[in-house]
Amino acid sequence: MKISEGVEWAAHCCLLLDWMGVDAPVSTARLAAGYGLPPAYLNKQLQPLVKAGILTSTAGKKGGFRLAKGLKDITLMDVLTAIEGPAEAFQCAEIRQHGVWGDEPASAFRAPCAIDTAMRGAELEWRRALAAQSLAAIQQNAELQAPNLRTQVQEWYREPRP
Repeated sequence: MKISEGVEWAAHCCLLLDWMGVDAPVSTARLAAGYGLPPAYLNKQLQPLVKAGILTSTAGKKGGFRLAKGLKDITLMDVLTAIEGPAEAFQCAEIRQHGVWGDEPASAFRAPCAIDTAMRGAELEWRRALAAQSLAAIQQNAELQAPNLRTQVQEWYREPRP
């Protein structure tokens, strides 16, 4: 499973909206300018966040996006699921029932496939880890790495841009 770049873009935009500290909607063009992204494609990636209740969207000339809730209440799993959907990454095709074992009775395959069991367990742990990572914690780590980040964002976005 490859996670689309839309997940990365969406998570960054959530952090950006918080760092900006504005109480008005921020246009897709302004959000996109901060990362050098195509606005139309970014807008397409942010719409599922609105549907998931992570962002709100306002239409019109002064429209745009804003956070619907605080970063402490948004997890990486929330963002991933909003963009990629809830489907599991691994889908067992039960190939053990073909080829050499194709003539075996169905009763020979009552126990779950060991590979399927291992993959589902690993994915469950991965999903739990993503659900345990709030965007607030990620933001805190980013600010530890770059102590002036919030100020830099606010200064950059104060300048007239799209």
